[in-house]
Amino acid sequence: MKTPLWFPQSFFARSLWLVLAAVLFSKALTLVYLLMNEDVLVDRQYSHGVALTLRAYWAADEENREKIAEAASLKRVVGSGVPEGEQHWPYSEIYQRQMQSELGDDTEVRLRVHAPPALWVRAPSLGDGWLKVPLYPHPLRGQKIWSVLGWFLGIGVASTAMAWFFVRMLNEPLKRLVIATRQLGQGRSSVRLPIGDTPSEMADVYRAFNQMAEDVEQAGRERELMLAGVSHDLRTPLTRLRLSLSMLPNDNELTDDMVRDIEDMDAILDQFLAFIRDGRDEPVEAIDLSDLVREVVAPFNQPVERVRLCLEPIPPFPLRRVSVKRLLNNLIGNALYHAGKGVEVAAYVSGDNSAPYVVLSVLDRGAGIDPDELEGIFNPFIRGDRARSGKGTGLGLAIVKRIAAQHGGNVELRNRSGGGIEARVRLPLGLLLPRDAV
Repeated sequence: MKTPLWFPQSFFARSLWLVLAAVLFSKALTLVYLLMNEDVLVDRQYSHGVALTLRAYWAADEENREKIAEAASLKRVVGSGVPEGEQHWPYSEIYQRQMQSELGDDTEVRLRVHAPPALWVRAPSLGDGWLKVPLYPHPLRGQKIWSVLGWFLGIGVASTAMAWFFVRMLNEPLKRLVIATRQLGQGRSSVRLPIGDTPSEMADVYRAFNQMAEDVEQAGRERELMLAGVSHDLRTPLTRLRLSLSMLPNDNELTDDMVRDIEDMDAILDQFLAFIRDGRDEPVEAIDLSDLVREVVAPFNQPVERVRLCLEPIPPFPLRRVSVKRLLNNLIGNALYHAGKGVEVAAYVSGDNSAPYVVLSVLDRGAGIDPDELEGIFNPFIRGDRARSGKGTGLGLAIVKRIAAQHGGNVELRNRSGGGIEARVRLPLGLLLPRDAV
């Protein structure tokens, strides 16, 4: 069954509303209970006094009846002067039963609370006709009702505050788990959750998370060690080949091709190592992104300008310096390879004040990419050769995607109107990237 939109979507809100509803319902039941019980006491005393007055009235002679009626403000009603009674649950039923127990089962009672308030009683066992008895306001409906409501409102507010505190304590372990999971996803493999002060139900989840974090960290170390060994073992014969080729005559065209192949192989090894060593162990520090972009672009603009900058003021925020430089180098190098010139790097802050984020774009006017290939272009070993043919390992964009994800952001490629590609990286200035980031 789908949850309706008006229903609270978070576990915290649902728990809080559940406790609040239970508290308010219990308070409402308590109020009804007090009302009914106080009414029973007051109505019993009032009905008993009315019954005694009516017995005295009917037991007296005609002369004394007038005196009793005048003293008790009784009025005898004959014919159709008796109006229909009003129904006030549960007071009407309570008073009817009590009067019947006092004056007999055939006693009839008609009650009117609204002006003029009065009570009409007919007791055939005592005498014929109706007697009008004065009715006085119930004390709880007068000056006492606001005092009672004030007390219950205060109790409700205090109970709600306690419920909020209780539910917050319940949700705190879940919040810690969410934050640790995001940190682990951003590459902080050293994240561990404390188990000491955790409820027993969440302690098992924490242990499983810590074990998973250790397994991920161990797998990463083994992967790095394996690739480092492969790189070392391959670079040794490559170095010997290059040294041997350097001793051959320089005018040999075949020798130049072989040197270029060796350099390509060395670059491929560097890409593999960069993909495996994804920078998760690199320290995070507050960095001015605009200065970092200028530092990366400077070598590309020597001796002539090939990359134009369009940078807006951006406040320093936590970044991995080397990783972000690698991201920029990959995107700018890729743009220059396919466009040759006219590359532009733009950086600015977008979003509202509640969820700002940084947009870093690298734009070129080279060949576009088939829209069907855009979704999978960031997968390892995918190059999109049909649109922007070239050589390489297909790891450059995969490295970019991984670095952006480690910073809590994302990256996408867009075909530009008029030709060319925009590589747009979005990085959050806070903890999360808003869902509506574009």
